[in-house]
Amino acid sequence: MKPALIVHGGAWDIPDEAVAACESGCKRALEAGWAVLAAGGAALDAIEAAIVVLEDDPEFDAGYGSHLNLDGHVECDAIVMDGATLRAGAAATLHHIKNPIQAARAILEKCPHMMLVAEGAERFAKANGVKLCKAEELVSEAELEAWMKCKKDAHAAEHHRGHEQGTVGAVAIDQQGRLFAATSTGGTCCKLPGRVGDSPLIGCGCYADVEAGGASCTGYGEAIMKVVMAKSALDFLPREASRTEGAAIGAARRAVELLASRTKATGGLILLDRHGEPGFAFNTPRMAYGYVAADGKFVVSVDA
Repeated sequence: MKPALIVHGGAWDIPDEAVAACESGCKRALEAGWAVLAAGGAALDAIEAAIVVLEDDPEFDAGYGSHLNLDGHVECDAIVMDGATLRAGAAATLHHIKNPIQAARAILEKCPHMMLVAEGAERFAKANGVKLCKAEELVSEAELEAWMKCKKDAHAAEHHRGHEQGTVGAVAIDQQGRLFAATSTGGTCCKLPGRVGDSPLIGCGCYADVEAGGASCTGYGEAIMKVVMAKSALDFLPREASRTEGAAIGAARRAVELLASRTKATGGLILLDRHGEPGFAFNTPRMAYGYVAADGKFVVSVDA
């Protein structure tokens, strides 16, 4: 199987001045994940490597630099899913984990359950080798400043760069045909403490099935949950054994159209079909994404 990799850094109204930083982040995530896959490594390792880069970049709403909730704290969610077993590992409302994808992986590999939240998730992650950090280490200066403006005035988009979006995700297939998908987020700014959106929910913000493909979503979480967008996108893929030209793009577009028609909301997604064909779609002004083309070149963009 020829390896494949696609990543995203959120679908929102990315301003011109942030385009270069978003593209750079996606390119570095591709480089990290592709280094694993090109060396014959596992898709799960590649997914983690790519997501960690995006979580560490304050340009994106995941890990360090996540939006602050109503109380001024970061609460992160993440999920990783195995397309072969249909098993997922998900963690939500994390306050003390720099790279939530690592907590999700620990749950995937070592926990009898598929989702843990809050203090229980952090305790399990720590017991399985994931380092905890101080809550303030997840707070970026830009997000603290934006939260202060919201606190003094009313919560408003102009205080942020895409205040409702910025979630990150990745899908990978390795040489052995193993397929994994992952999503990580800090949620929405000024969300109620304890709020969980679509990102860590199986079928909503993420889904993987070797018989179809893998998908990671971004956008207005409460709406994405209504149409189970990641699973819906894969259901739109053809199930015949042969490759269908343009099927991945078509499925992604149909899923976003479903989101818009049934909920009137905005968002986007990336996917790989089971042959490794990349697809993406969004109905926001822009979405940060990147994938490795058939010729091995990195394609990175914020526009359609």
